[in-house]
Amino acid sequence: MPLERVKKFLEPYPDLEVILFDSSTHTAEMAAQTLGVTVGQIAKTLVFIAEGKPLLVVTCGDKKVNTKLLAKAIGVKKVKFADSAIVEEFTGFPPGGVSPVGLLKVLPVYLDQSLYEYDIVYAAAGTANSALPIAPERLRQITNGCVIDVCK
Repeated sequence: MPLERVKKFLEPYPDLEVILFDSSTHTAEMAAQTLGVTVGQIAKTLVFIAEGKPLLVVTCGDKKVNTKLLAKAIGVKKVKFADSAIVEEFTGFPPGGVSPVGLLKVLPVYLDQSLYEYDIVYAAAGTANSALPIAPERLRQITNGCVIDVCK
């Protein structure tokens, strides 16, 4: 179960706790409305394919990833969005509920620097009605993520 995987990943981090909602937070806009925060504070986790290998990019809900900047930042020629089957195969989460933690398989994690505009961001926690409030630097620490600038 996706939510249980996220909670298990978070067990060593007693400072982090998943919030559950009665309503769906499937999109960044829905999550922001449910949480009473700006769309920018929603940390959306996107899966891309670079030279045949999946990777995660976590960015603000109001930003768009520039794939050319992403390719340059990670040193490849081209990246593209992963389809839903790839997303689920590698993360174990459905699109709309992809968490940057508790993944099925180990994937490189990149955090767009836009997240650092906020003290706290809200990442999906494996379902369409859950969120993980977390400081961007704490997210980088627990995911071993790399901060990049790919949203222009």
